[in-house]
Amino acid sequence: MAYTIQDFKKGQPRWCPGCGDHAFLASLQKAMAEIGVAPYDTAVISGIGCSSRLPHYMATYGMNTIHGRAAAIATGAKVANSKLTVWQVSGDGDGLAIGGNHFIHANRRNIDLNMILLNNRIYGLTKGQYSPTSPRGFVSKSSPYGTVEDPFRPAELCFGARGHFFARAVATDAAATVDILKAAYNHKGAAVCEILQNCVIFNNGTHESVYDKAGRAKNAIYVKHGEPLIFGENREFGLVQEGFGLKVVKIGENGITEKDILVHDAHCEDNTLQLKLALMGDNDGFPVALGVIRDVDAPTYNDAVEAQIEEVKAAKKYHNFAELLETNDIWEVK
Repeated sequence: MAYTIQDFKKGQPRWCPGCGDHAFLASLQKAMAEIGVAPYDTAVISGIGCSSRLPHYMATYGMNTIHGRAAAIATGAKVANSKLTVWQVSGDGDGLAIGGNHFIHANRRNIDLNMILLNNRIYGLTKGQYSPTSPRGFVSKSSPYGTVEDPFRPAELCFGARGHFFARAVATDAAATVDILKAAYNHKGAAVCEILQNCVIFNNGTHESVYDKAGRAKNAIYVKHGEPLIFGENREFGLVQEGFGLKVVKIGENGITEKDILVHDAHCEDNTLQLKLALMGDNDGFPVALGVIRDVDAPTYNDAVEAQIEEVKAAKKYHNFAELLETNDIWEVK
């Protein structure tokens, strides 16, 4: 059966005008329609925060859980019903502060979840405190003199937890967002999608360099498996390997041709270059990498649990509670 965006819409979104959540919601609904999984075979599970209101606006199964526990509830849903397509939606505070432990273990276990991290580098719902992704020196209501902490970099955390899928998009870039969401669905295992978005009230402009099309042309690189890592307004720059790192070169200068440019390999087991790509940007002279950065097959936790249950059941003399009772001595009391 073919589905449309309307099949996944419900209610009137209640976010601030201009919030990136509006754009992401539309992209998620479009991706779901194109994926074609029925709404009744889909669950959207969130924690607490502005972005965590999203399940209220989806005509699917959904649950707005408690702070930081979206991954735990999503894990239970997927393990209990492996046929269910589960989308977990968290903000950077909800997902990486109180929910950080669940985030790393969902990746380590490789549970078949689509894990969306909406990163605006601020706590928006609780009115503007700094979050685990806020940069050092960031001034907020909870850090009036600037933070004295270094932030988490979501890709680094995902890779360090042995994650097998990481992708990134900008909330206002609908087509690219839909593409990575579909790729996350097609990946069997924990699939982390970092969505860069602005909080128009408390942290507007945090991703300003890539938030519009012109900015992305100058400051971003769209990575695609099997294609050379070329970027720039006129595709005049590329990435080459230099020692254990990357280097930006200009095609046509110093004898550099397109053949010298690195080709992106999202399926490589060794994540060294993938992590280098994922950590680029933020005024370091490199572009921000967008698209599917890592996509490697690996056994999933939920499949392994199902297989183990079937293996144990096959070796047992009983397969249900009634049979279990009959394995022992039975007395009949009259």
